[in-house]
Amino acid sequence: MDWKTYIHSDPKILLGKPVIKGTRLSVEFILGLFSEGWTEQQVLENYPTLNTRSIQAVFAFAAECLKDDVYYTSLLSEVG
Repeated sequence: MDWKTYIHSDPKILLGKPVIKGTRLSVEFILGLFSEGWTEQQVLENYPTLNTRSIQAVFAFAAECLKDDVYYTSLLSEVG
């Protein structure tokens, strides 16, 4: 999955935290919901602007950050 299709960073939105495009929902926030026990269905019901692919992108983004042992600002600066 190419998370760059769904995740971006803009200094004018949440101080540049990575968010799902078209929303103010940060990757950190979505991961937090899952860490609190939310299911994909609950996330989709409560945030109808999201879809299965955008949620997968959150996990792909997090996995790439951890795999490469880099911070999100480094990855997002490559997106341009």
